[in-house]
Amino acid sequence: MQAPKILPCGDSALSVEFGDSIDPDLNGKVLALDEILRAKAPAGVLETVPTYRSLLVHFDPTLVDYESLTKLLASETEALAPRNTVGQRWKIPVVYGDAFGADLDEVAQRHGLEPKQVIDLHAGAVYRIYMIGFMPGFAYLGGLDPRLATPRRTQPRAKIPSGSIIIGGVQAAVASIECPSGWHLLGRTPVRSYAPERDPAFLLAAGDEVVFEPVDSPRWEALERAALAGEPLAERVKS
Repeated sequence: MQAPKILPCGDSALSVEFGDSIDPDLNGKVLALDEILRAKAPAGVLETVPTYRSLLVHFDPTLVDYESLTKLLASETEALAPRNTVGQRWKIPVVYGDAFGADLDEVAQRHGLEPKQVIDLHAGAVYRIYMIGFMPGFAYLGGLDPRLATPRRTQPRAKIPSGSIIIGGVQAAVASIECPSGWHLLGRTPVRSYAPERDPAFLLAAGDEVVFEPVDSPRWEALERAALAGEPLAERVKS
Protein backbone atom coordinates (compact mmCIF):
# COMPACT_ATOMS: atom_id res chain seq x y z
CA MET A 1 0.00 0.00 0.00
CA GLN A 2 1.40 3.37 -1.01
CA ALA A 3 2.22 5.75 1.83
CA PRO A 4 -0.17 8.69 2.16
CA LYS A 5 0.86 12.08 0.85
CA ILE A 6 1.26 14.87 3.39
CA LEU A 7 0.85 18.26 1.74
CA PRO A 8 0.95 21.81 3.14
CA CYS A 9 -2.24 23.88 3.09
CA GLY A 10 -1.04 27.39 3.84
CA ASP A 11 1.09 28.05 6.91
CA SER A 12 -1.22 26.55 9.54
CA ALA A 13 -2.75 23.42 8.02
CA LEU A 14 -1.79 20.28 6.15
CA SER A 15 -3.60 17.50 4.36
CA VAL A 16 -2.96 13.78 4.77
CA GLU A 17 -4.13 12.22 1.50
CA PHE A 18 -4.73 8.46 1.40
CA GLY A 19 -5.87 8.18 -2.23
CA ASP A 20 -8.03 9.76 -4.89
CA SER A 21 -11.21 7.66 -5.02
CA ILE A 22 -14.46 7.12 -3.14
CA ASP A 23 -13.54 3.96 -1.26
CA PRO A 24 -14.63 2.71 2.18
CA ASP A 25 -11.13 1.50 3.09
CA LEU A 26 -9.57 4.86 2.25
CA ASN A 27 -12.26 6.63 4.21
CA GLY A 28 -11.75 4.14 7.04
CA LYS A 29 -8.09 5.18 7.25
CA VAL A 30 -9.09 8.84 7.29
CA LEU A 31 -11.43 8.18 10.22
CA ALA A 32 -8.85 6.00 12.00
CA LEU A 33 -6.23 8.76 11.87
CA ASP A 34 -8.84 11.29 12.94
CA GLU A 35 -9.63 9.16 16.01
CA ILE A 36 -5.92 8.82 16.87
CA LEU A 37 -5.29 12.56 16.72
CA ARG A 38 -8.42 13.35 18.72
CA ALA A 39 -7.43 10.84 21.39
CA LYS A 40 -3.77 11.90 21.60
CA ALA A 41 -4.35 15.62 21.09
CA PRO A 42 -0.78 16.34 19.89
CA ALA A 43 0.62 19.71 20.96
CA GLY A 44 -0.35 22.44 18.54
CA VAL A 45 -3.07 20.50 16.69
CA LEU A 46 -6.23 22.62 16.75
CA GLU A 47 -8.75 20.77 14.62
CA THR A 48 -9.06 17.82 12.27
CA VAL A 49 -11.52 17.68 9.36
CA PRO A 50 -12.16 14.25 7.79
CA THR A 51 -13.15 14.08 4.10
CA TYR A 52 -13.73 11.28 1.60
CA ARG A 53 -10.06 10.39 1.21
CA SER A 54 -7.98 12.85 3.22
CA LEU A 55 -7.70 14.43 6.64
CA LEU A 56 -7.18 18.17 6.98
CA VAL A 57 -5.17 19.04 10.09
CA HIS A 58 -5.21 22.63 11.40
CA PHE A 59 -2.31 23.49 13.71
CA ASP A 60 -0.78 26.43 15.53
CA PRO A 61 2.65 27.05 13.95
CA THR A 62 3.84 28.80 17.13
CA LEU A 63 3.38 25.53 19.04
CA VAL A 64 4.39 22.92 16.46
CA ASP A 65 6.31 23.29 13.21
CA TYR A 66 5.33 21.70 9.92
CA GLU A 67 8.31 19.32 9.77
CA SER A 68 7.72 17.93 13.29
CA LEU A 69 4.01 17.43 12.67
CA THR A 70 4.73 15.78 9.32
CA LYS A 71 7.08 13.29 11.00
CA LEU A 72 4.46 12.51 13.65
CA LEU A 73 1.77 11.91 11.05
CA ALA A 74 4.06 9.79 8.89
CA SER A 75 4.76 7.61 11.92
CA GLU A 76 1.06 7.29 12.81
CA THR A 77 0.12 6.30 9.26
CA GLU A 78 2.97 3.85 8.64
CA ALA A 79 0.94 0.80 9.63
CA LEU A 80 -2.48 2.40 9.92
CA ALA A 81 -5.46 0.07 9.52
CA PRO A 82 -8.87 1.35 8.42
CA ARG A 83 -11.40 1.90 11.16
CA ASN A 84 -13.37 -1.32 10.88
CA THR A 85 -16.27 -0.36 13.09
CA VAL A 86 -19.40 1.13 11.55
CA GLY A 87 -21.02 4.05 13.29
CA GLN A 88 -24.71 4.38 13.97
CA ARG A 89 -27.18 3.31 11.29
CA TRP A 90 -30.05 5.77 10.83
CA LYS A 91 -33.41 5.18 9.16
CA ILE A 92 -34.61 8.46 7.71
CA PRO A 93 -38.18 9.03 6.46
CA VAL A 94 -38.45 10.58 2.99
CA VAL A 95 -41.36 11.91 0.95
CA TYR A 96 -40.40 11.39 -2.69
CA GLY A 97 -41.47 13.27 -5.81
CA ASP A 98 -43.93 16.06 -6.64
CA ALA A 99 -43.32 19.20 -4.58
CA PHE A 100 -40.86 17.31 -2.38
CA GLY A 101 -38.66 15.96 -5.20
CA ALA A 102 -38.98 18.10 -8.30
CA ASP A 103 -36.42 16.10 -10.32
CA LEU A 104 -37.71 12.58 -9.66
CA ASP A 105 -39.59 12.25 -12.95
CA GLU A 106 -36.72 13.72 -14.96
CA VAL A 107 -34.19 11.35 -13.37
CA ALA A 108 -36.52 8.41 -14.06
CA GLN A 109 -36.95 9.41 -17.70
CA ARG A 110 -33.22 9.88 -18.17
CA HIS A 111 -32.55 6.31 -17.06
CA GLY A 112 -35.54 4.67 -18.74
CA LEU A 113 -37.22 3.95 -15.41
CA GLU A 114 -40.55 4.61 -13.77
CA PRO A 115 -40.50 7.05 -10.81
CA LYS A 116 -41.45 4.17 -8.50
CA GLN A 117 -38.40 2.23 -9.70
CA VAL A 118 -36.15 5.20 -8.91
CA ILE A 119 -37.65 5.39 -5.41
CA ASP A 120 -37.18 1.65 -4.89
CA LEU A 121 -33.55 1.78 -6.03
CA HIS A 122 -32.75 4.85 -3.97
CA ALA A 123 -34.48 3.59 -0.82
CA GLY A 124 -33.16 0.05 -1.27
CA ALA A 125 -29.52 0.96 -0.67
CA VAL A 126 -27.46 1.24 2.51
CA TYR A 127 -25.42 4.44 2.37
CA ARG A 128 -22.16 5.26 4.10
CA ILE A 129 -21.63 8.82 5.33
CA TYR A 130 -18.18 9.64 3.99
CA MET A 131 -18.01 13.21 5.21
CA ILE A 132 -19.91 16.17 6.62
CA GLY A 133 -19.24 19.46 4.88
CA PHE A 134 -20.14 22.25 2.45
CA MET A 135 -22.91 23.38 4.83
CA PRO A 136 -23.32 22.57 8.54
CA GLY A 137 -24.54 18.98 8.80
CA PHE A 138 -24.60 18.36 5.03
CA ALA A 139 -24.01 14.60 4.69
CA TYR A 140 -22.19 13.21 1.64
CA LEU A 141 -23.22 9.61 1.00
CA GLY A 142 -21.65 6.75 -0.92
CA GLY A 143 -23.59 3.68 -1.99
CA LEU A 144 -25.89 5.09 -4.68
CA ASP A 145 -27.09 2.39 -7.07
CA PRO A 146 -25.05 2.87 -10.30
CA ARG A 147 -28.30 2.80 -12.28
CA LEU A 148 -29.15 6.16 -10.70
CA ALA A 149 -25.81 7.90 -11.30
CA THR A 150 -26.74 11.24 -12.88
CA PRO A 151 -24.52 14.20 -13.85
CA ARG A 152 -25.26 17.36 -11.92
CA ARG A 153 -27.66 19.91 -13.34
CA THR A 154 -26.29 22.30 -15.95
CA GLN A 155 -28.26 25.08 -14.24
CA PRO A 156 -27.84 24.94 -10.44
CA ARG A 157 -30.67 26.18 -8.25
CA ALA A 158 -30.09 29.27 -6.13
CA LYS A 159 -31.55 27.37 -3.18
CA ILE A 160 -33.05 24.03 -2.24
CA PRO A 161 -35.06 23.35 0.95
CA SER A 162 -33.56 22.01 4.14
CA GLY A 163 -33.85 18.24 4.33
CA SER A 164 -33.60 17.77 0.57
CA ILE A 165 -32.65 14.24 -0.47
CA ILE A 166 -30.45 14.66 -3.52
CA ILE A 167 -28.15 12.89 -5.97
CA GLY A 168 -25.29 14.16 -8.14
CA GLY A 169 -22.95 11.99 -10.16
CA VAL A 170 -22.33 8.80 -8.19
CA GLN A 171 -23.03 10.53 -4.89
CA ALA A 172 -26.13 10.98 -2.77
CA ALA A 173 -26.63 13.47 0.04
CA VAL A 174 -28.87 14.76 2.80
CA ALA A 175 -28.99 18.57 2.65
CA SER A 176 -29.15 19.94 6.17
CA ILE A 177 -30.18 23.55 5.57
CA GLU A 178 -31.45 25.69 2.70
CA CYS A 179 -28.57 26.12 0.26
CA PRO A 180 -27.65 26.47 -3.43
CA SER A 181 -27.24 23.19 -5.30
CA GLY A 182 -26.76 21.65 -8.71
CA TRP A 183 -27.80 18.22 -7.45
CA HIS A 184 -31.09 16.53 -8.39
CA LEU A 185 -34.00 16.64 -5.95
CA LEU A 186 -35.57 13.22 -5.36
CA GLY A 187 -37.38 13.92 -2.10
CA ARG A 188 -37.29 15.61 1.25
CA THR A 189 -37.05 14.55 4.87
CA PRO A 190 -38.40 16.41 7.90
CA VAL A 191 -35.40 15.17 9.90
CA ARG A 192 -33.25 18.06 11.09
CA SER A 193 -29.72 16.75 10.69
CA TYR A 194 -28.41 20.09 11.97
CA ALA A 195 -30.09 22.07 14.75
CA PRO A 196 -27.80 24.59 16.50
CA GLU A 197 -30.07 24.78 19.55
CA ARG A 198 -29.92 20.99 20.02
CA ASP A 199 -27.28 18.99 21.90
CA PRO A 200 -25.71 17.52 19.88
CA ALA A 201 -26.31 20.00 17.08
CA PHE A 202 -25.26 17.45 14.45
CA LEU A 203 -27.28 14.26 14.16
CA LEU A 204 -25.19 12.43 11.55
CA ALA A 205 -21.45 11.73 11.56
CA ALA A 206 -18.81 10.45 9.16
CA GLY A 207 -18.71 6.67 9.38
CA ASP A 208 -22.43 6.37 10.11
CA GLU A 209 -24.83 4.61 7.76
CA VAL A 210 -28.17 5.77 6.38
CA VAL A 211 -31.19 3.94 5.00
CA PHE A 212 -34.21 5.78 3.62
CA GLU A 213 -37.84 4.95 4.36
CA PRO A 214 -40.39 6.20 1.80
CA VAL A 215 -43.44 7.78 3.42
CA ASP A 216 -46.62 9.18 1.87
CA SER A 217 -46.95 12.92 1.33
CA PRO A 218 -50.06 13.31 3.59
CA ARG A 219 -47.79 12.48 6.55
CA TRP A 220 -45.47 15.40 5.87
CA GLU A 221 -47.19 18.07 7.94
CA ALA A 222 -47.40 15.89 11.06
CA LEU A 223 -43.79 14.76 10.68
CA GLU A 224 -42.58 18.32 10.17
CA ARG A 225 -44.45 19.51 13.28
CA ALA A 226 -42.87 16.68 15.26
CA ALA A 227 -39.40 17.60 13.99
CA LEU A 228 -39.87 21.28 14.85
CA ALA A 229 -41.06 20.22 18.31
CA GLY A 230 -37.73 18.49 18.86
CA GLU A 231 -38.50 14.88 17.98
CA PRO A 232 -35.50 13.32 16.19
CA LEU A 233 -37.63 11.23 13.75
CA ALA A 234 -34.50 9.50 12.44
CA GLU A 235 -34.57 6.03 13.97
CA ARG A 236 -31.49 4.17 15.16
CA VAL A 237 -31.53 0.68 13.67
CA LYS A 238 -29.19 -2.28 13.87
CA SER A 239 -26.63 -2.72 11.10
